[in-house]
Amino acid sequence: MNSERDNILARIREALQAPTPPPSPASPQNVREWLPKSGGETAQCWATFMAQTAALKATVKICASLEEARSQLATLAAEEAWQRIGTHGGGLAADLAVSLTLPTLNTSAPYETAALEACSVGITECDALVAQTGSVLLTSRSGGGRALSVLPPHHVVIARGEQLVADLPAAYDLLQEKYGGNWPSFMTFITGPSRTGDIERILVLGAHGPKQLTILILP
Repeated sequence: MNSERDNILARIREALQAPTPPPSPASPQNVREWLPKSGGETAQCWATFMAQTAALKATVKICASLEEARSQLATLAAEEAWQRIGTHGGGLAADLAVSLTLPTLNTSAPYETAALEACSVGITECDALVAQTGSVLLTSRSGGGRALSVLPPHHVVIARGEQLVADLPAAYDLLQEKYGGNWPSFMTFITGPSRTGDIERILVLGAHGPKQLTILILP
């Protein structure tokens, strides 16, 4: 009697007998053709970024000043009853987190994983915003380590308008220019809240990371 392992291996062997079909003539041969056109002009890049983030169920708030960003964060904290904040040392993220006067975990110092898991929100900075895909480009250095943008259920990104780049090649060029031969240990493109459609193709947000992504953009 065959074991379940034997059955699985038999199915794999059977599948390997079928040749891989050639790509459809209508399929782009260049992978970049699959991606949205971001446009070269600044206004078009912003329009693309806003459209992409909206489609991805990310929230973008354009703030005219640091004070408005503080107000936006305070509103979110009140609406969602935040109890504890995770952020990282220095810069805009830390300044805005302090203004909420809530218990705060700083991931720039040693911390317990359980303490970060108990945070209602992770507030980070980023390296760039990518118009083409509506993504946030973040590294372990700009985002306060590997876990801050992943464990809390709400991720808030603090960015400057000047950090918007047109497309993925421009984002990689920025990383090369910024870090050269001293790359961070971790980099990621965050494209909307965490999601999965594995079970019966039903979209579920927050399955493998934050359920909400909010991007506050300052001048």
